[in-house]
Formats: sequence, C-alpha cells, structure tokens
Amino acid sequence: MEEISKSLYTLLKEIPEANVVGDTDRSIQGIVLDSRKAGPDSLFVAVRGTQADGHDFIEKALDLGASAILCEELPAVTRPGVTYVQVLDSARAMGFLASAFYGHPSQDFHLIGVTGTNGKTSVATLLFRMFRTLGYRCGLISTVQNQIEDEVIPSTHTTPDAVTLNGLLAQMRQQNCTHVFMEVSSHAVTQQRVTGLTFSGGIFTNITHDHLDFHKTFDNYIKAKKGFFDQLPRTAFALVNIDDRRGSVMVQNTAAKVETYSLQTMAAFKGKLLSETLFGMHMDLNGHEVWFRLIGRFNAYNLLAVYGAAILLGEAPEEVLSALSELQSPPGRFEQVHSANKVVGIVDYAHTPDALQNVLETINELRHGEEQIITVVGCGGNRDAEKRPKMAAIASKMSDRVYLTSDNPRHEEPQAILDQMLAGVPPLHFKKVALIPERREAIYRACAEAQPGDIVLVAGKGHETYQEVKGVKHDFDDRKVLLEAFLATGK
Repeated sequence: MEEISKSLYTLLKEIPEANVVGDTDRSIQGIVLDSRKAGPDSLFVAVRGTQADGHDFIEKALDLGASAILCEELPAVTRPGVTYVQVLDSARAMGFLASAFYGHPSQDFHLIGVTGTNGKTSVATLLFRMFRTLGYRCGLISTVQNQIEDEVIPSTHTTPDAVTLNGLLAQMRQQNCTHVFMEVSSHAVTQQRVTGLTFSGGIFTNITHDHLDFHKTFDNYIKAKKGFFDQLPRTAFALVNIDDRRGSVMVQNTAAKVETYSLQTMAAFKGKLLSETLFGMHMDLNGHEVWFRLIGRFNAYNLLAVYGAAILLGEAPEEVLSALSELQSPPGRFEQVHSANKVVGIVDYAHTPDALQNVLETINELRHGEEQIITVVGCGGNRDAEKRPKMAAIASKMSDRVYLTSDNPRHEEPQAILDQMLAGVPPLHFKKVALIPERREAIYRACAEAQPGDIVLVAGKGHETYQEVKGVKHDFDDRKVLLEAFLATGK
C-alpha cells in the first residue's frame, strides 16, 4: 500500500473538542499505538489499556521521532517542537483520526458488522462467500482470518484496533471491494475500535454469558453489544434475531431501519427447519424450500441472518438461496472428520455454555440409535471463569462420555481449570467424566473408546492451530490431532 501523508490540521477537524498545544501545520506520516513503532512525523496515541497505560510511553515515542501526541493527560513537561492533542477519550478520538487518515474507506463500499456471542464468524464468512459467488469483490474481517478476495491476511483479534482496521479497509477499497463483512466484538465496541466507521448494516445473532473477565457484569456485556447498534446511521439496517429475548433491546435506541429474523415467531425473515441429517438440512425460508449443507438449529439462525442481510442489500431471493445452498460451514464450525470404521469426529469452536449446548443438542437429535456421544472439552485460561462449571455440566448431561481437558490454559494451571469445571458436574454424572489435562491424550483416549457409529465431539478451539501455554503458542490443530488419533487407534 502506498505511503500516506496527511495534514495534522485537517485530521484535527474530526475532533473539534480537542485541546491542542503546539503547531498543527505539519504532516503526519502514520498513526501508531505502540511506541516502538513510532518514527519521524508519526502521531503516537496514548491509550489507557487493561495491561498498560500508553501515557507511560510518550517519551519513548518522541525519542523515536514522533512529532505529535494524542493523549488524555498532558505530560508534566512538554517538548518544544512537538504538538500535543489532549482529549477526554484517546481511543474514541483515534477512531475518527484513523478513519480520516486513510480517507474514510468505510464510506466507499457496503460495510456490514455482525455482533453477538455465537455465530459471528459463521454469518460474516457465509456472507463473504455468498457475495463472491454472486459476482462481487469482497473483504472479510473475522476471528479465523481477514481476507481480500483470495488474499488471506492472518487475524490476531476478532476486530483489529482502529488504525489497523482502517488500514485494512483502505486495502480493500484499493482492491475495488464493493462489500466488506466483519465481526464486531464487544471488546471492539467498548474500546472504540469501530468508532468513525460508516456501516451499511448491523446484524445481531444472540447473546449469552461470555467475556465477563473483561466486562465484569452481564449487563455491561449487553450494553457493549447494544452500543454497536446505537451508533448505526439512519441509512443503515439493523437486522436482529427476535427469538433472542434481548434482540429488541439491541435496537431500542438505534437510528437504523430495524428488521427481524426468527424460527419461532413472526418476522420479516421467517424460517422453519423441516428435517436434518449429518449431511445437511431442509428448511423453509419465507416460503422457499431449500436443502442446505449446513447442520443444526444454530446454523438455521445463521442462514436466516445471511439471507435477510442479502435481501436488505438488494439481492434477489432466488439467487441468494441458490448461492447459499452450495456453501459449507467455516473452518472449525461443526467440521466433520470421518474415520475408516465410521466413527464421526466433529470439531467445533463452541467455547461458551450456549454454543456447547447448541452443538450437543444437534448431535443428539441426529443420532438414530445406540451411538455414543463422546465429548472432549476444556475452558481457556485467564478468561471468564464463571462459564467453566456450566460447560462441564452441559457436557456431562448431554454426552455418554466426557473428557475434560485443557483448551488454551495460558498462564493458569490446567488442573486448576479442570477442578473448576468438575465442580459443575452433578454427582449422578461423575462416572462418565474423566479429567485429562493433556489435550492430545484426551483426544486419543476418546478415539480409542469410540466404536463404529459413535460421535466424538472435540469442542472449544475449532479453527485454531495452536495451544497457548505460559505465553508460548505451540502447534496444535484439533482437526489434525483427531485424524492422527483415528489412525493411531486403528479407527
């Protein structure tokens, strides 16, 4: 991407409430959040984060050549020749400045944001794939990966920081994208990462307990999700799952045009699940009967959201349904691995109680007789601990055999996480539960136990290709390990 230079005076028009100390008649070559990336004529943004305060690194950024500082608190001593821009909220101001620095890229195509606890990746990815099938040039910003047409760009966050995000959107504009689909996490809304963007539409999937390590209370989590719809413009649509009891709450204060989708009640986009197997499902969408390759009631909701968004973007129903019928789930979402002797392995990203319950309900509905459901599941370290006993309780109730194991333990001790999970298992289910801290061993044990026709669910990591332990990421892909285990155990 070509180098960009913008007048600080012009950029500051985006934040007229700023208190400016110094000369604004200067060029800005880049906006940086990390002081180590500061260089000549860069603007360093001092943000107060959860782990560190950017104000502590102002001097380092200046030593590396930064010529302007965006901050909430001016240093006790200011340097001559440096411009200081003081605001009430650095993160919020950065969103507007980053958008302006890259020439407001989100205004040049249809930008659709997807938010909710579960389904964000599936809905955004399905929209991306479908609109490409319909002949459009598209961009994707998701947990799994960022993508511009065929070019894959590694993803480190569900929603990148405002500077990285606007830079990515500028690349998508440069590649003549007409539609961009992105996940919008609750962290992104709270931390102002999507501030300054112009959305053509927003989609709400559902909300259940998650990320309470960050938001502290469920009410705060709901407010974060709602905050995305609060900032949608009148020109946008807000498409919500009305079967979720908080769907209507999300759009209480939005200026956008509200539309709904549902499997249970009247809605603009109404669906009915007619039948399903391990290979797909038959649905009725607004009077059209279609066979889809996706599986499960949760995917029925995802398909409704995608269908509704496409219609609201002006596409013809028949063309949308034809394209949707050919699509498969994104990586690590109910992804199947079959053994030679007909054991079915399923890898799913389910890492919340609701998501795990949805997947296990689907599997239970699909089994025909005496097949056993063997579940391998863990919970991530240094994350919401409240869900640990809940997930173990769900797994033990809805499976015939359960192996509680490590997910990404991060800086916690795996055994301590497992003990917290085990606390949620009812006594009558103790006999079917085993604790195996080593995830590879747990998967191998599950596969060794499985008989022809049985279903082995490996939940929690999905598409991830690593396991994080004590700050180090080790190669680990549930799908590959599952295949290895089938071969090693003669399955």
